[in-house]
Amino acid sequence: MISRDIPIDELVQAYPDAVGFLISHGLPCVVCGEPFWGTLAELARQHGWDDEKIDALVAEFNDSHGRQGR
Repeated sequence: MISRDIPIDELVQAYPDAVGFLISHGLPCVVCGEPFWGTLAELARQHGWDDEKIDALVAEFNDSHGRQGR
């Protein structure tokens, strides 16, 4: 499970598919092959997301990965 405070580099290392997941939600987290240096919440806030939307994203990610046994 992840939280809003997970650093993007740790998220991408633990869950490589997170790149596509975030991009599909309008949150590009990799630029020129380098991950965004900050937390998931910081990335989302840079794109105008509020806490409610960030929490929903975290829940969606955790739900989708829970079904995969991870």
